[in-house]
Amino acid sequence: MANVFSQKIFKGTAIAKSINLKNNNKELRFLWGYLMNKEEILDWTEKYDKDHPWWVQEEKRLGDKFRETKTLTKDDLYQIVEWKFKELEGRKKRVLGLVAKNSDKVIQLTCNQAFNLTLQDEPYRIDSLDKLHGVGPALASTILTFYDPKNYGIFDIHVWREFFGKEPADLFLTTKHYLQLLAELRRIANQYGFNVRTAEKAYFKKNLDESS
Repeated sequence: MANVFSQKIFKGTAIAKSINLKNNNKELRFLWGYLMNKEEILDWTEKYDKDHPWWVQEEKRLGDKFRETKTLTKDDLYQIVEWKFKELEGRKKRVLGLVAKNSDKVIQLTCNQAFNLTLQDEPYRIDSLDKLHGVGPALASTILTFYDPKNYGIFDIHVWREFFGKEPADLFLTTKHYLQLLAELRRIANQYGFNVRTAEKAYFKKNLDESS
């Protein structure tokens, strides 16, 4: 563990050298995310785009549509679920069944309201989307990220683990964990002048590849 961590430190910034390290795996894991430099983030983002072209194409297509219409239709929400849970057939089937309980009118009104709120109304913005059947913090984050990649990233277990280590049992049950992760992603994005989505993609891809 010590040798691996030393290699991570060597790649990091001068700030990393002044950190008072503790022998605590969760803290080390948290610090690793902070030590990813600008070039590494760009490299991992490029790998994501190269390895997952369908995800990239669909995200752009749907995001362009949402920014133009300022809302989602029921069919759009189905496509978001297909995108988010593409490789998780069981979960995708269950969520699609729940989403089907929403009327098209309710989905359009709810998403339009959420898109018209500001970042200052963030908790309410996410909670309003959560009120739709089948939509929790993870799916709400996907909707907001497609619509506004500058300020949002997708709530995913791989990204969480890269920052905070093992996930709590209620990770996807409340908004607070997403807001915690989002704050760290925004800090990094602001530091390097990236969209939040760019930073989030890098951490997702890094953990996905290194854990497989």
